[in-house]
Amino acid sequence: MGLMPAAFLGHGNPMNALEDNRHTRAWRAFGQAVPRPRAVLVVSAHWYVHATAVTAMPQPRTIHDFFGFPRALYEVRYDAPGLPSLYEEVADLVHPTWVGADLDSWGLDHGAWSVLRHVLPDGDVPVVQLSVNALEPAEHHLGLGAALAPLREDGVLVIGSGNVVHNLRAVSRTMPDTGYDWARRFDEAVREVLLERPTEVATLDGHPDAGLAVPTPDHFLPLLYVAGIAGATGTTAEVLVDGFTDGSLSMASYAVGLTTLPDDDAAAGSQP
Repeated sequence: MGLMPAAFLGHGNPMNALEDNRHTRAWRAFGQAVPRPRAVLVVSAHWYVHATAVTAMPQPRTIHDFFGFPRALYEVRYDAPGLPSLYEEVADLVHPTWVGADLDSWGLDHGAWSVLRHVLPDGDVPVVQLSVNALEPAEHHLGLGAALAPLREDGVLVIGSGNVVHNLRAVSRTMPDTGYDWARRFDEAVREVLLERPTEVATLDGHPDAGLAVPTPDHFLPLLYVAGIAGATGTTAEVLVDGFTDGSLSMASYAVGLTTLPDDDAAAGSQP
């Protein structure tokens, strides 16, 4: 089983669940490069609620938490089993932070399954989600990530799923493969910090472009869990894939503790 890495995956448009592009190929290469996990713990931007909770059902349902997409996307199922016992492990690690056990209200949202369909396409590894508590500041989420670092030693792959830059009001279909100047500046600032001083990513809300790049924190906060793991283990992040789509969505993905980066020329490198 071996020591698990951790990763932040910029999931972007839900249609990435069905598409073959440089980002989905990078996720697939990442999945092929990691040891087989005992379980996956996903921190998804789309379970953004006023509580800290962990899914604790034996068979989480596939949640289609979006509208206006082609029928094929609503027909997708990711039927990975849950792992109810992981709730206790998470609750013990983050104590005294209170964690609720969600037995029936959530499942696997598209922040989880749209990337896992590529990372672990067989759907046979147990998957558990950890909610993003909207009431807590950035430093709290960074601290929870640090507290979860020991899960790596017990075969749990931790994945944060969101986007470094996520401004849906600024989306432009005329910019399919590039980003606005302000979006690129913020994305580059995050990259520099993650590759050198990952725990400082929580301070980037003071960046001049943060207001446009992160108008709401939901998609940014999952990154802090991976940054917290990096800080707790004395490591830094490495780029899995970068780039933009639609002007205001960063597709940057990062890994922590990956022994060998995926060798995928089609996925790696800078977006033109």
